[in-house]
Formats: sequence, structure tokens, C-alpha cells
Amino acid sequence: MGKLIASAQATIDGVIDPVGEWVQPDGDHGDYSFERQARSGGLVLGRKTYEGLAGYWPSQTGKWADMVNALPKYVGSTTLSGDLEWNATLLNGDLADSIRKLKRDVDGDLFMHGSGEFAYALAERGLIDEYEIYLNPLVWGHGNVHVLGDRGTVRMTLHDVTRFDSGVVRLSYLPQS
Repeated sequence: MGKLIASAQATIDGVIDPVGEWVQPDGDHGDYSFERQARSGGLVLGRKTYEGLAGYWPSQTGKWADMVNALPKYVGSTTLSGDLEWNATLLNGDLADSIRKLKRDVDGDLFMHGSGEFAYALAERGLIDEYEIYLNPLVWGHGNVHVLGDRGTVRMTLHDVTRFDSGVVRLSYLPQS
């Protein structure tokens, strides 16, 4: 059974990555993140993140684009319907049941990128198994996107810290029971 890992890039001033704007996934931290996701069973995305990433990645080239474009995407949305493009499947029915089924049936861990309502809905239902924040040595100076949106409190326990030569620090948290 795989885990659902909520993964985000953040700056020291708390800005979460606006698609492709400041994160340069290279060096040892990029290699680590790439290998983890390349071995994953796919990506879990909310509608807004799906639409943003689908508008960016298909036109990109290189090893990251090849990996991201090839991964299956599972999209939770109450407003989308029908078939989705970009190797994506719309999650139908109850969100919690759909995520539990994915974690049971998909080979490997699932990575969730994005923030906001969808991320909080998953956290609130206890569906996220691990939160990983890649803290980048950078002050962006603007932006205010939070990992789980502006919904409420989610308590976590520090699980692991990985320091990279690039200056990036990976903080891994588990949800408090």
C-alpha cells in the first residue's frame, strides 16, 4: 500500500512555488526529488493545480518534463467532468474512498502538489500520510500561498530532516493522530 505525500517547495519567507517561477530543481536536492517522484505511482492534484501544471509541463522538454508528463495524474474536482488530457484521470465519487483505493491499487507512493482547498480537504480527512517541505535558501519577497490554503490548523510531528549541499533542507512531517 502506497502513501500519499504532500510535497511543496517553499522559500524562507514562506512562499509556495508558483509553477516554474523560482524553483530550479537541480543539484543534489533536485536529484533526490526527481528520483523519489520518478519511482512514484503518480500525482494527485486538485483542479486548479492540474490546470496550471497542464498548461505548463506539456510544452517543456528535458528529464523533468519527460518524467512529469509520463506520470499518471489523478484529479479531484467537483467542477470538471468527462475525459481529461495530459495522462489524467478524474476521481469520481467520494474523495476519501477514491484516495484510499488509489493508495491500495497504485504501485508506489503518490505525490500531491499544490495547495488550497483540495489539499486541506485531503488533510482534514486524514488522507495525507506525509508532508514534505523543501525549504529553499531564498527570499522571494511577494506571494502568500499556504501549503494547505487558509482553512484551518493541521498538527504535525517532525519525522525527518535532510540537508542538501545546495542549501535546501527537506523537512518531513507526519500527521498527528
